Amino acid sequence: MPQQAQAPQTSQEASSYEETRIERAIGRGFGRVTARALAPYQTAVIRIGFSATWLLFLLREWPHRAVLYGPDSPWNLDMARRLLAGNHAFSVLPWSDSRGWFECVYLLAVASAALLMLGWRTRTMSVLFMAGVLSLQNRSIFIGDGGDNVIHLMSMYLVLTRCGQVWSLDARRAKRAAAGTSASGTDEAAGAPAASRDLPGVALWAVLGLALAVAQLNGGYGLTWFGNGPFPHIGWSLVLWGLWLTHGLWWAVQRYAPGEPRIVLDTLAKLAHNGALLVIMVEVCLIYATAGWYKIQGNRWQDGTAVYYPMHLDYFSPWPGLSELLGSNGVMIMLITYGTVMVQVAFPFTVFNRRLKNVLLVVMICEHLSIAVLLGLPFFSLAMITADAVFLPTNFLTWLSARVSGLRERLFPRGRKLGPGPAAGGGEPPARTEQGGGGHTLVG
Repeated sequence: MPQQAQAPQTSQEASSYEETRIERAIGRGFGRVTARALAPYQTAVIRIGFSATWLLFLLREWPHRAVLYGPDSPWNLDMARRLLAGNHAFSVLPWSDSRGWFECVYLLAVASAALLMLGWRTRTMSVLFMAGVLSLQNRSIFIGDGGDNVIHLMSMYLVLTRCGQVWSLDARRAKRAAAGTSASGTDEAAGAPAASRDLPGVALWAVLGLALAVAQLNGGYGLTWFGNGPFPHIGWSLVLWGLWLTHGLWWAVQRYAPGEPRIVLDTLAKLAHNGALLVIMVEVCLIYATAGWYKIQGNRWQDGTAVYYPMHLDYFSPWPGLSELLGSNGVMIMLITYGTVMVQVAFPFTVFNRRLKNVLLVVMICEHLSIAVLLGLPFFSLAMITADAVFLPTNFLTWLSARVSGLRERLFPRGRKLGPGPAAGGGEPPARTEQGGGGHTLVG
């Protein structure tokens, strides 16, 4: 009897120990994705890269803007409206037929891209940047390429990221506010931080809310509540108003409730950031995996001659002499063709191997640079290089940041230095350089 009673007790203890170990593993995983917004340098690079790519494209096409997206386009606004009614894509351009409205939207797209690149009000500018990208690209969907599709997707993902933690005007403002708070001896926990008393931010938030309300009352195209939105049964009205209210709630909590409510919202924001970062990484892997496997099925890629043909098209030959020199070498064409397929197919399987991943990153960046030069596709190449940057090592980015900062100090010396150490959410967070189990992630 004692032995029979002891057996169930031992089994129960083992089961209890197993549950505790699982709970600890779940707790560690949850803590890792909610304790901090991961990859601040990588998200800053993709913020700067995609906004700069879109800005340069809009500026280059400034003389042709009315033909590409405006009232002079062969794809007129009535045709665009019929297409948008079928594919349920979002665009603010169908709200009015006037040329003034088109010019306003185009200028807004240019301004939001420039300000997002500089990191001024990144939360707000990321939403305006997304609206500008979607509005122009969905107005004339037949003039885009693969790079435009990448920018289209990333503009929506950036809204959920904390892409202004470093290398931004927001980070510099937060660092100065923290330095001023430290110098005055003010306890941030006892009152609202100086950064939360933000009159320009409140004014911008109020103006954008008023503009959205006017558009909603006028029945702006695409502003539905529970349909034809970015998610099933969630319309663009619900998304835009939800973002507007969330920004207001975040400011109010910082201003009036800096305790537990702020911690809860900050945790949710970090969780959204890390989830969006994971989606971006998976998206990049899917782009290369699908591109590589589709190439394998093509006859020209199988026989090693696929790269030869675009080099001999006038449209893709900005440097005919260079294209002719490279295209006349059969061995080089074969190596580039097979190498492209192998790198694209292999990359998604190497992201867990840090050294091999970094080698393939260099190869892929060089490949896109060659596409920009040889085929005359600079914006496509910039978009893909920026997408690849999400996997760049953190140590390399911090090293690059230190070198650029040193060069800037030598060229533009400043007499006054900022205070030590940024506050939470501002400045440049330290790089993760510790070795062992938690020292490296997929992005560093």
